[in-house]
Parts: sequence; C-alpha cells; structure tokens
Amino acid sequence: MLNRIRKDIEPMMNRVGLRFAATGLSPNSWTLIGFTFAVLAGVLYASHSYLEHAYLYAGITLLISGFFDIVDGSVARVTKKVTKSGAFLDSTLDRVAEVAIYTGIAFSGKVSPVLVILALALSLLVSYARARAEGVGVELKGIGIGERAERLLLLASFSIASVISLELIQYGLMIIIVLAAITFIHRVLRVLSAMAQGSSSHPQP
Repeated sequence: MLNRIRKDIEPMMNRVGLRFAATGLSPNSWTLIGFTFAVLAGVLYASHSYLEHAYLYAGITLLISGFFDIVDGSVARVTKKVTKSGAFLDSTLDRVAEVAIYTGIAFSGKVSPVLVILALALSLLVSYARARAEGVGVELKGIGIGERAERLLLLASFSIASVISLELIQYGLMIIIVLAAITFIHRVLRVLSAMAQGSSSHPQP
C-alpha cells in the first residue's frame, strides 16, 4: 500500500534525493545510515528495563531509519547509481535490521516471546517469498498488504503509543503477524498462479 503512495511522492523524494546527493555520500552510505538507526532501535527496545520510555525512543528511531530507507533509493535514482550490488546490500541489511529490532523487543522482557518469534518469522518469510519468486521470474513488488514498510510503520506507531500503555505494543505485534501471514499466503498463491499460467501457455509437444 505504501508503495502506491511512494509513487505519488516520488517527484518530491527525488528533490530530497538531490539535496542528500549534494553531500557527496553514496546511496550505499545512506543505506548503512538507515541500517544503523534500525539497529539502534533494537538496542533501545532491549534497554527498556534501564531507560524510561525506551519504546517511545525506539519507535522514533525506527521512523528515522525508514526515512533513510527511502533516501538511499532516491539518491541512487537521481545520481543514476542504481546497481544490483546496492539492491542486494539494501535487501540484506533490511533483513538483518529486522532481526535486530525483534531481538531487541524480545530482550526487553515486556512482550510475549511467542508474538515476537511469529512476527519475525513471518516477516522473514514474506521477504523470502519475494526473493525466491524473483529467482523464478515472478515480480512480487507491491503484492500484499503487509510489506516491510507497512510492518515497520505499524511497529513504530505502536511503540510510540506505548507511552499510553505498554500493552499496545502487543496488539501492534498481533496486527503485524496477521498482515504478514496474509501477505505471505497472497504471495505464494500469486507465484503458483503465475507459474501455472506460464505452464499452460507453453504446452508440452
């Protein structure tokens, strides 16, 4: 869903990309900056027992990470430095970041471990389905209601709202689990459908 919005604001983000490109930093540098903020968010979650309102700070840090996640692509486009190696680095670090974030939540000791494990596992399965689908020639970008951007935005929002009640983060994880599960199933069905159509259009002699 956010991918559709991203298309609408792409001209504005390209202007932002030009400003960040003027710093001389490469797209990969911005990717690493976004990754650093994501890992920092994980550390903040884990420090809940020692830091008051740690979930609030973690949620804000997640939003900053998400911003840089958009910036790196914008810089790559405006500088015409979109590369396969950059896409690989971005995708790989996104997965590592998710592991760091959910590990931090688990270490906070304030959320059911089952919810954390399910949220992380399904998030990784959603990403794996897309990567594997692209390996067999099926494009899944924008397929599903719970892509990474939606999941992290939800997590950040519920983390910030946790200042009202820490229980809210549990509800946020439940929503993420449901959306990720629906997205995973949606993607599996889309790939199977695409492959079945491909087989029927190329009958065996």
